Amino acid sequence: MSPADVTRTPAPVPRRLSWLTGIVLFTLYTAWSVSLHRRHETTGFDLGIFEQAVRGYAGFGRPVADLKAPGFNLLGDHFHPILAALAPVYRLFPGPVTLLVAQAALIAVSAVPVTRLAIRVTGPAGGVAIGAAYGLSWGLQAAADFDFHEVAFAVPLLAFSLVALAEQRWRAAVCWAIPLLLVKEDLPATVAAIGLVLVLRGRRRAGLALAAAAIVAGVLIVTVVIPAFNPAETYAYTTGTTAGGRDPFHRLFAPAEKWRTVLLLLAPTCLVAVRSPLLLIALPTLLWRFWSPNGFYWGTGFHYSAVLMPIVFVAALDALPRLSRMPRLSRLLPAAMAGIAVAATFLAPLPLSGLARPANWRADPAVHASNRLLAMIPDGATVAADNRLAPQLTARCTVYLFPGRPDGDIRPDWVVYTEPYHLSMATEETVDAALARLRGDYETAAQAGGTTVLRRRV
Repeated sequence: MSPADVTRTPAPVPRRLSWLTGIVLFTLYTAWSVSLHRRHETTGFDLGIFEQAVRGYAGFGRPVADLKAPGFNLLGDHFHPILAALAPVYRLFPGPVTLLVAQAALIAVSAVPVTRLAIRVTGPAGGVAIGAAYGLSWGLQAAADFDFHEVAFAVPLLAFSLVALAEQRWRAAVCWAIPLLLVKEDLPATVAAIGLVLVLRGRRRAGLALAAAAIVAGVLIVTVVIPAFNPAETYAYTTGTTAGGRDPFHRLFAPAEKWRTVLLLLAPTCLVAVRSPLLLIALPTLLWRFWSPNGFYWGTGFHYSAVLMPIVFVAALDALPRLSRMPRLSRLLPAAMAGIAVAATFLAPLPLSGLARPANWRADPAVHASNRLLAMIPDGATVAADNRLAPQLTARCTVYLFPGRPDGDIRPDWVVYTEPYHLSMATEETVDAALARLRGDYETAAQAGGTTVLRRRV
């Protein structure tokens, strides 16, 4: 028996409950991400960079991110033309909050098909519990806790595609998977894996066609498209030193942090996901992350696991009807998954637990003082801002990163930075050296709340 055969609940009930679940999640994620920005806990890398790119699209121009490098076309870093979809909304509501709200909406919408499928498989109470467990899963919370990223678009696309696979709606599965090619250059491999699952489920022609198209698209993106926009005419993420040993086994499976990530990935579904072939779709993401020498990819932080959450949860729902020989487990699983999600959120604690801490809602005098100083900078000015302050200015100024490259020749109208320096992704020595290069050309315009504003001398 498959989820397509389960018809326990009338159609209107899953629809209403699934959208209600999504609305609640949207409210939680919006409140948390916007509160981070208002507390100056978002950064230029990456919220500021993505806002500059979307701002470029909204102005019918190129996605230039001056924070990355002056005049840098962000398509030369990663392939994410889907960001242009935010341009119309950004034109109406310009600012970084628009991106944060959009990300919250994308995460919340992804819970709709997952919850709907869960209700069909387990009934209303169990389905809402699983939908909540998915919406509160650590991969989604970690993504919303760290600025904005293009992979937010992949989360609902994957959720709709995988649910269609589980329900044997083959054409819908393909149609939802194809736009993933426009989200990021590593996702063609995920689309190819979806094609493989189609083959395993008897749709050989459609599966092979999807996999072949995805592989060709991925190769062209990495070898032709991105280098065409990159100043060095290369794809920067194919270089690096060997990590974890020289042989493939050690590179993929050492250190132990990678095993911990896999365990935490499977734990929210009580390991039931391993009984579904849909879990194979997670392999491309895990393989490129574990193969990389960049240790940030190996763990559970940042946004890297967001795309894995719909895969794991839909795989568990796909496998659950096959556990009919163990009815007690089938009944207990929704409660267990919801319990794990809530316990992880409030005991670990995961980011959304911060909504319950009064300190996160109190006015911070230092932030208010910093905002008053930033208001001195006129719209349209050129500014060099540190990583912490950059996203507070990208909506109305041309913003470069401070401190920039030692050999850079950018002389903006204003320079703003925050102390202590570690908040700005720079060492004290680096900031001191940058200030020494500016000495004589700039004067201190104001200081307050740990923020210093420098103005170029006329």
